Amino acid sequence: MQKYPVSVLNPGHFHAALSLRESHPSLSDEVHVFAPEGEELQSFVQFLKDFNARQNEPTQWNLKVHTGEDSLEALLREGRGGIAILAGKNDAKIANIEKLNRAGYRIFADKPWVTDEVGLESLRRAMEKERPLTLDIMTERFEITTILQKMFLAEPDIFGEFMVDSGAPAIFKESVHHLYKVVNGKPLKRPPWYFDVKVQGEGIVDVTTHLVDMTHWMAFPGESIDFARDIQIMEARRWATQVPLEKFSKITQHSDFPAGVKDSVRNGILDLFCNGEILYQVRGVPVHLKVIWNLEPPAGAGDTHRSLIRGTRSNLEVRQLAERKYLSEFLIAPHGDSQALEVPIRAALEKHAEKYPGLSLEREGDKFLINVPQALRTTHEQHFGEARSAFLDMLATGSEPSELRANIVSKYTLLVEARKKAFASPAKPLG
Repeated sequence: MQKYPVSVLNPGHFHAALSLRESHPSLSDEVHVFAPEGEELQSFVQFLKDFNARQNEPTQWNLKVHTGEDSLEALLREGRGGIAILAGKNDAKIANIEKLNRAGYRIFADKPWVTDEVGLESLRRAMEKERPLTLDIMTERFEITTILQKMFLAEPDIFGEFMVDSGAPAIFKESVHHLYKVVNGKPLKRPPWYFDVKVQGEGIVDVTTHLVDMTHWMAFPGESIDFARDIQIMEARRWATQVPLEKFSKITQHSDFPAGVKDSVRNGILDLFCNGEILYQVRGVPVHLKVIWNLEPPAGAGDTHRSLIRGTRSNLEVRQLAERKYLSEFLIAPHGDSQALEVPIRAALEKHAEKYPGLSLEREGDKFLINVPQALRTTHEQHFGEARSAFLDMLATGSEPSELRANIVSKYTLLVEARKKAFASPAKPLG
């Protein structure tokens, strides 16, 4: 099996380390990281040391550190080829992707790639068909309740068709995140620039990337989505989470806000525009997406996701309830006689039993709850390894999906255009 050399560029976000949380037989154990000296590099190095030192399936990374201010040029001069991992500052990300991609690197890069319209041309060049494979890290595709929602959406006897004429969205997705969180068993230390939307990107172009990706992946599997032809943005908005200096200091371990955000600070509180909401149509299907960032999670909770896809025969729901300890759950809510759908639901579970063993059916009033065994549940941190394995499988087999590049372009174009619309819209709730 071919072993790809691994290079990591400016790992300013912990997702760079999570991409190497597990070893892989097609990756070299020697990892070269190119970054300036500083806290971000130290944090990445510590993550890899912790992965190597853990008792359960430790990694064997042999880290080679290259320090200096011009990390991209140093990486290109080294010319090792293979795979480049990018997860850090987003304002220069697509320019870096385009240069590495042009130099022949296969790239596994964290979202968002594009934070405003300036980056779209570089994105289109990077996605040209003759360029090496470049993939964004869409971890939510590997969450079991997301998989179940996609699975049953493809069952017309159960779901029917999208309900598009009721005045409500056919697809609703909401994601709630927290600025302070625990990763790999430790409180996450974020870099100060993370709180500068000119660097990190606004909320409407950041986590919303996942929601758009899941929506198009589920609703139109294997199909190319063209922004100009298939998408119409109805409304968009952006709003701020207020971050007091004491919370900023707790999260970053820095005593003051960075200079780049001072214009957004009033009375020691930063207005961080990390929240976003979009109403749009894709091929006539109305979609409502919403991303919210809070300071800290409630006791016992973490990041949460809820989703409702409305069909003519039933609705497909993903929920996380406090009274059920925020467990991600999938339900089918039939319209009319629920008994009529029990047989086709059981048949669908049986059809997928080899790939997803242990799924079972439980009645919850008029709804059906699909019980998911623990063996099929993986954590957000584990999803990075699953996404990386899918990327490496594409390289090994040459089986890149035909729609992949077009859909990356349309996804980021949608987000950038929604951001522009949000700046021109009043900040009132949508829908």
